[in-house]
Amino acid sequence: MKSDTRESFLTKPVNLYYMLLVSTLGLSLLGVIMVFSASSIHSLETKGSTYAIVIRQIIFLTLSIPMAWVLSRFSLARWKRIARFGVIFSISLLIVVQIAGKSVNGNHNWISLGFVDIQPSEVVKFVMIVWAGFVLAKREKKNSVQTNVITLIAPAFALCILLVLVGSDLGTASVFGFILAGLLWVSGVRLGIFAGIIGLGFAGVAGLILSAPYRMHRFAVLLNPFAEGQYKNAGWQPAHSILGLASGGLFGVGLGASRQKWGNLAEAHTDFIFSVIGEELGLFGTLLTLALLAILLFSIFRISLRAHDPMVRYATSGIGCWIAIQTILNIGSAIGVLPVVGVTLPLVSYGGSSLIAIYMGIGFVLGAARRDPAIYQELKKSGNAWLR
Repeated sequence: MKSDTRESFLTKPVNLYYMLLVSTLGLSLLGVIMVFSASSIHSLETKGSTYAIVIRQIIFLTLSIPMAWVLSRFSLARWKRIARFGVIFSISLLIVVQIAGKSVNGNHNWISLGFVDIQPSEVVKFVMIVWAGFVLAKREKKNSVQTNVITLIAPAFALCILLVLVGSDLGTASVFGFILAGLLWVSGVRLGIFAGIIGLGFAGVAGLILSAPYRMHRFAVLLNPFAEGQYKNAGWQPAHSILGLASGGLFGVGLGASRQKWGNLAEAHTDFIFSVIGEELGLFGTLLTLALLAILLFSIFRISLRAHDPMVRYATSGIGCWIAIQTILNIGSAIGVLPVVGVTLPLVSYGGSSLIAIYMGIGFVLGAARRDPAIYQELKKSGNAWLR
């Protein structure tokens, strides 16, 4: 009886909409709480107030939520008009970053607006996904299945990756590469060709690691960040991330009581926020975070599978791949199974550009769900006008 109830809940279309909303808002709330906890010491030292960083996060969140609601109301025709110019907008924006941008932590991937620094490549991820969905949908509608999918979208993504790499941001470039791989997979590229592309991509990453000593050091400490000679250098961040996770136990040392955020984890509120969650909230906190992320991804991919329009199907799948790979890279770095690449944990880490971009993607997926007749009819019955 219980299994039947569970099955009907997961298969009822409107529940995908609610799961997407609840997981998004749950992760955002968790993010605000943990950003405040993880950033308080750093914020006091650099900005003179323990609240400075979390206030920025709250401001970005209050801007992102209504923006996602507005985007979810965009018609499919409007999204297609936007998508036509997506690649031109994206490449132009990345060129502007290299000309007029600034460097932060060694990455020339930012533009200063005076009161805040923004990272345009975050928004470019979303715009490129929508553009790729539009291009792949045109191919499908014309029944030109023999058209080489790789030549349709790979050159534009490769140019974006190149421009990001000019700014020395391997982490963001890797995310672009995995988004491209995900889009090629859902578009039906033959397994042999797909494997070749993945192999070429990993070879390129290996070449970039070997060409930069600081990247080699990060990779070298992967297996043992506590090794003598490495611990106080490239191994410092991953070692203290693991120490934080290990000291949390089942229920953590208590909210706000992290010891690693006192200077041991320089990016505690961004790259290593998962470690602070594990230290302060324990295994329970990390499993809750993973559960919310799993619900988010499950709902996105299920909504994608239900989409009738091919552009929506491709773009929604791309958004799911984007969130999934950032989650893997961030948590993989925190637990010491992947090199530190400097990407945020979606909806949880501090970062206005990342938060706004992810909410743009969520807005698109919510719109896709609302255009599903079965979901929309159930939303109308709910009587909540803001939901539909």
